[in-house]
Amino acid sequence: MKIFQILDWWWNRKRRNTPRPEAARGVLILSCGGLGDTVLFAHVAQRFLGLAQGREQVTILLRSDAMKMAFLLPPGASVTSVDFGRFRKDSAYRRDISNGLFDAHYRLVVHTDFLRHPDLDEALVAAAHAPEAVAMEPRPWRKYDARLGANRALYSRLFDSGPVVLDKVLRWSRFADWLLGNDSPLPSMRLADDRLAAAMTYDHPVVVIQPFSAVKRKQSPPALYHNIIENLPSGARVIITGAPGDLESNPEFKSLIVLPGVSFDDRVFKDLIPMLRGAQLVISVDTALMHLAVAVGAPTVCLASAAYVGEIVPYAPGITPDNVRFVYHSMECEGCLGDCILPMENGMFPCVARLNREEVLGTVSEFLPPLETPSL
Repeated sequence: MKIFQILDWWWNRKRRNTPRPEAARGVLILSCGGLGDTVLFAHVAQRFLGLAQGREQVTILLRSDAMKMAFLLPPGASVTSVDFGRFRKDSAYRRDISNGLFDAHYRLVVHTDFLRHPDLDEALVAAAHAPEAVAMEPRPWRKYDARLGANRALYSRLFDSGPVVLDKVLRWSRFADWLLGNDSPLPSMRLADDRLAAAMTYDHPVVVIQPFSAVKRKQSPPALYHNIIENLPSGARVIITGAPGDLESNPEFKSLIVLPGVSFDDRVFKDLIPMLRGAQLVISVDTALMHLAVAVGAPTVCLASAAYVGEIVPYAPGITPDNVRFVYHSMECEGCLGDCILPMENGMFPCVARLNREEVLGTVSEFLPPLETPSL
């Protein structure tokens, strides 16, 4: 056993014997995915708020790196976060976070993640020691299956959410239906306009391109974006978006910034919403900004890997809105979740390297008028 596991055992034993003076009250909802997952969860989060009784407070717990998307969550919930990297390595931080959850004395803990980690998010459930805790049956994970099985004892009830490969939003929707005892309409994958900053207005077409991914093997080459830019309508302006440092860590993409009418924008997600809503088109790899663009109603083309087919992108047919098109190369091994078993091709996942240029350009043209041709 690792030291923090021994400490968890000791602290949890001590907590079980520590009386809490007030009655249990409030709901804690764990959503421990990354930025993109948090955008997707925002489409169903309001439903989970219905688990509150009376005037109970609902708290949504995110990973600290996902807090950049916390502004999308329902205003009726409070949001807190845990730095999972620090939670794993810093025993004092782990103790303080765990004690805080215990002292909050939640009546109900709801773990919304299908993929769970016994030493991270499930350790938070154990520390909260709520009278009731519910979750879905966990995703199989060979490395941790035995411990995930033992952790079933943490939960009062477990929901069978369906097959291993299932659209993430549909899975959450099923879980919410089960918890609330009703069948609600499927989410629209669009956020309400009254919760969003107004769209910017432009006197020229604006195309936003997000070519960067935290997983570089998911990135299409700059040459593809050169082709896209060359075929845009006359007068179009292109804004390349990314996090600070993306250009430095991907210097090959600097060739795009020097093109006429192209600029770079590294603002935080919340500040990008007016630009996204005013853009004529957003073109993005399958990353958080793509989910955000779709959610705020921007016409969006996603240049996707096949790694998350069936689970994240493309969205399930019943919930895919009209403002998005997904372009990906189907593979026998699709749905691998990025655990690629094939040799890389030019530094890319094979499914990304094999994206068809003509298909990409054709999909872009669905949203944009063709290049102007000179009159005779």
